[in-house]
Amino acid sequence: MAAQRVMVAMSGGVDSSVAAALVKEAGHDVVGVTLRLWGGESDSGCCSVSDVDDARRVADTLGIDHHVFNMGEDFDRHVVEPYVADHAAGRTPNPCIECNRHIKFDRLLRRARSLGFDRLATGHHARLVDMPDGTRRIARAADQAKDQSYVLYMLGQDVLAALDLPVGEMPKHEVRERAAGLGLRTADKPDSQDVCFITSASRSEGGRQEFLGRRIPLTPGRVLDGSGSEVGRVDAVEMVTLGQRKGMELAGGDGPRYATAVDTAMATVTVGPAEDLFVDTTVVERAEWAVGSVTGRVLAQTSAHGQSASAVLESGGRDGQVVVIWDEPHRRVAPGQSVVFYEGDLVLGGALAC
Repeated sequence: MAAQRVMVAMSGGVDSSVAAALVKEAGHDVVGVTLRLWGGESDSGCCSVSDVDDARRVADTLGIDHHVFNMGEDFDRHVVEPYVADHAAGRTPNPCIECNRHIKFDRLLRRARSLGFDRLATGHHARLVDMPDGTRRIARAADQAKDQSYVLYMLGQDVLAALDLPVGEMPKHEVRERAAGLGLRTADKPDSQDVCFITSASRSEGGRQEFLGRRIPLTPGRVLDGSGSEVGRVDAVEMVTLGQRKGMELAGGDGPRYATAVDTAMATVTVGPAEDLFVDTTVVERAEWAVGSVTGRVLAQTSAHGQSASAVLESGGRDGQVVVIWDEPHRRVAPGQSVVFYEGDLVLGGALAC
């Protein structure tokens, strides 16, 4: 490939640091960009002051220019506000997916194009596969334990055509070794695992509830069993996720009980045994596809690092819904969580559980 202008999204972590190094080694004109997304207190993810400083110092080491783009308003509108609204409605959001959808691969890519860049590169652990028909697909990373293809399912051909994922073919230990060999300060930096706008200190002290409580009323609620009898209470129904076991004050019972339904309007949580969580079908909505809508047999994955399961997709016949028919009973998916569809290692698309 001839030399091109490439913007590298640098989060301050080791993966994006090595991605920038690899793009430069390939002979391209590279500029690193770090996004300032969250104006509040933060000490994790790609939002903290230390992460911005790490990205800047890595860029200095690599000899590339580095800029910081403030996209806080977009982040608040497209990530934080929907996160709060989903909790208020009893849904379980995935803010990292929404950040990818609206910020990194929409707003940032449009900014890159407006500034004359040819391509955008990130440090995601996923591969890009060029298909015989000229399309591109996201595929699972070489390092299956670090695979991030699940959170990239929404990327269409317009984005994929301009995208590079330089570390997707590398196992994580090799990424760290490369960073160490280049003398990058991020070589041993731990991976970020958490929601960047909720601090690690507050997470250990109920930070998510505190965060939401400053933005929406949190409603104490009743916990009911399958017969409708009250068996306990919760401090905030908005904080309960389908499948949750802890955090509910339950009386009696012969064994573990899990949240099988959350009704924020009625301020109730229904609980039952583990077998009540398993279903034969899952209805999903807002499907997005790499090339075109898909029906028939697929592999479906319901969490970022979960195991995929065999299923058949059928049109839901209403508002673009899709019905996932599992080969074997499958644990229910919390409303708002993504179900991602694969053919082998290739991402076909995904949708949100209803």
